[in-house]
Amino acid sequence: MTKPLVLGLTGSIGMGKSTVAGIFERLGVPVFDADAEVRRLQGPGGALVAAIDAAFPHTTGAAGVDRDALAAKVFGDRDALARLEVIVHPAVREAREAFLREHADAPLVVFDIPLLFEKGGRDEVDKVLVVSAPPEIQRERVLARERMSSARFEEILALQMPDAEKRARADFVIDTGRSLADTETELAALVDKLVLR
Repeated sequence: MTKPLVLGLTGSIGMGKSTVAGIFERLGVPVFDADAEVRRLQGPGGALVAAIDAAFPHTTGAAGVDRDALAAKVFGDRDALARLEVIVHPAVREAREAFLREHADAPLVVFDIPLLFEKGGRDEVDKVLVVSAPPEIQRERVLARERMSSARFEEILALQMPDAEKRARADFVIDTGRSLADTETELAALVDKLVLR
């Protein structure tokens, strides 16, 4: 039995990755959303809540992990971030493996992994699609988000591989700085190409 082609979807903050993931889903391609899985694992009754509370006291409650409180403890502290990743990453990997088993008969699946290059996830996918947009569009999108500031945006960018380097490492690049219709057309063509490989 052939296994699905695993396409890693990644891109820097504000590049339109969530929009592209949604288009893949509308095209019938199963998408594993790493961020959504983390939110589930850290939500009410989530499997990681107790471990995170033990490592980072006063960051959880009845609603699960208080993401703002946790961010305040790990953001800008590489050691704390590394401790958190030791808790989170194995659980996400296990969920991703279960997702792949569940969709073993699909010709194509997408792993939506925001920090795919930064965290060494390249070996877990067959091909990589990077979403990209001009810097001014990226900045406008990010600063329109609730509770986002220019300083926070710059801190996040500093933790991410530069867009140009991601594009250079990609197998495919989608420019989301154009119209949504253009993006949808380009993605549909890519899906056809990959499914018919």
